[in-house]
Amino acid sequence: MKPLRIASVVEGFGEVAAVPELLRRLAAEIAPDVWTDFPQGRRKGRDQLIVPGGIESVVDEVVRKTRDVAGVLVLIDADDACPAALGPELLDRARGARPDVPLAVVLANREFEAWFLASAVSLRGHQGLPIDLQLPSDPERPRDCKGWLTKHRVDGTPYNPVRHQTGLTARFDLAMARKNSPSFDKFWRDVEYLITGKR
Repeated sequence: MKPLRIASVVEGFGEVAAVPELLRRLAAEIAPDVWTDFPQGRRKGRDQLIVPGGIESVVDEVVRKTRDVAGVLVLIDADDACPAALGPELLDRARGARPDVPLAVVLANREFEAWFLASAVSLRGHQGLPIDLQLPSDPERPRDCKGWLTKHRVDGTPYNPVRHQTGLTARFDLAMARKNSPSFDKFWRDVEYLITGKR
């Protein structure tokens, strides 16, 4: 018997390790009885993915180079783009390149770290954050979520995705993030589709 292996394509250096950690956590919630495997994320810059032929080439390469791959998840930051417009466009392009493999494309609105903001109270006292950290009124509104995390740190060091992202990913409250962040809710539903095959 082989594990259900889902590969990921990510934008940032911190997400290379953080996204498989997040996928493992979600798999434990969604289908704890399914044997899953989430290899280290394949990093490609956002600009390399959105240019014509970009996502098509990357997804094809990941499928060809990942043994027994059962699905591919692409996660990038929306930044100032509309996730509801760019996400489906990229998914259609990726499916055109590899219609034989289940695919999902998610744009974190505005960036991956917005999901930390959406569950900020669950991160109190961790990774240099204060014990009284409060949830922002609209977690997906700040343009610079990394800057928000730096501003709220109390240990005198800036937020660094490579050093802090995986630790925060292992800690943040998934249900709270899903409630407060529509883009994380979509991420959850797309991961559920890749694991169970159900929409």
